[in-house]
Amino acid sequence: MGFLNNLFTKTDNTNVRELLANGAMVIDVRTPAEFSGGHVAGAKNIPLQIIDKELDRIKAMKQPIVLCCASGMRSGNATNYLKSKGVNCVNGGGWMQVNNMMP
Repeated sequence: MGFLNNLFTKTDNTNVRELLANGAMVIDVRTPAEFSGGHVAGAKNIPLQIIDKELDRIKAMKQPIVLCCASGMRSGNATNYLKSKGVNCVNGGGWMQVNNMMP
């Protein structure tokens, strides 16, 4: 079941909206090329492939974190990893979905 949870991590839109309204940091885990094609205003681009190398930088962020990507798969993986390291974060799903929830 853990494998399926990783594949199909659900997004709690109410919680994401609340976090965004209260100043959560948005981290987009897509590649730089994908990010440059469009992203949530103010989002930081930290690709999934290097998220482990950026752990100290992410842990230093004071506000909660909303992760996003193209569809929610990579951000789900990043969320699971970061939560296992004690980071306060949620999977926002696809970046366009997160963008539509911005206050």
